[in-house]
Amino acid sequence: MEANRRWDDFLVAEHEMIERGMAVLKSCLEAVEDGSYDRIKMSRSIDFLLEFGDKMHNKKEEDLLFPLMEKRGIPVAGGPIGVMLQEHEAERALLKKMLSQVPDLAQAPAHVRTRFKNEGLDYLKIRADHIWKENDVLYPMGRRVFQDPDNAFLLEGFDRIDTETYGSDAKSRYLQMLEEAEKGAAAKKGLIRGLSYDQIEAILETLPFEITFVDADDTVAYFNRLDKPKIFPRTRSVIGRKVEKCHPEKSVENVLRIVDGFKTKTLDKAEFWIDFRGDKVLIRYFPVFDAQGTYMGVLEVTQGIGKIQSLSGEKRLLDADG
Repeated sequence: MEANRRWDDFLVAEHEMIERGMAVLKSCLEAVEDGSYDRIKMSRSIDFLLEFGDKMHNKKEEDLLFPLMEKRGIPVAGGPIGVMLQEHEAERALLKKMLSQVPDLAQAPAHVRTRFKNEGLDYLKIRADHIWKENDVLYPMGRRVFQDPDNAFLLEGFDRIDTETYGSDAKSRYLQMLEEAEKGAAAKKGLIRGLSYDQIEAILETLPFEITFVDADDTVAYFNRLDKPKIFPRTRSVIGRKVEKCHPEKSVENVLRIVDGFKTKTLDKAEFWIDFRGDKVLIRYFPVFDAQGTYMGVLEVTQGIGKIQSLSGEKRLLDADG
């Protein structure tokens, strides 16, 4: 999109990216009823169409293009701009609904999957018609009334929206989002890859609870809040120690039973809470698996929850006083 230095070329190039996302969604919808669709492709294509197609592309039209067209004499009410705005709203609502349904779609009854497919195909038809109307009807109307200063104004505004939201490399980020949607599970990458080691460590040290990770060999490999006060104090010497050596002898059998349940996938969590040093302490264990479902270890999360239990009423963000 870098070479598109006319406002209409810029928006048409974005339409081409949106159509690529639509093609991914269509392929997933066609496989919904028999359950053979790629869930990651499905969710990422919808997310791309909502995030890029609506929140970025439609925003440029609604905040900049349409108001300028109206200023140049093209009416909103009763005209093509009004129709475009109505379709934007319909597309937005349908995409949000579909995105919320994806997590439970695989377990949904057949009639629910069929309805999801049909609504998705309806969206694709509306969006395809919408793109045609903009490319072949609305944008030519704009070209007839705009002058060179209008072109510069729109391009500057389009770039500003991109940069304010995603930074100077916004266009490469859009392409990355699209390519991940097209490749699905084959392109699945954790967001953590975008963080530096120092950022990851700082985040883990900032967590308002204690975590300990025991690896697949039942060996303590990590804990956070090093050199900071902890509910259950521990030092570097615990690293490399077998998990059964980190608990009182009377509880070792239960610990090993939990770990075995995680390895065999017969347990998905274990939770305990105790009164300790004037606080209520919640201790939770979770199995950790990689993207292929291979067992990687156990995450222990320990948190004082007495203050949380005492909360009542509401305190909203705008009420925050530090």
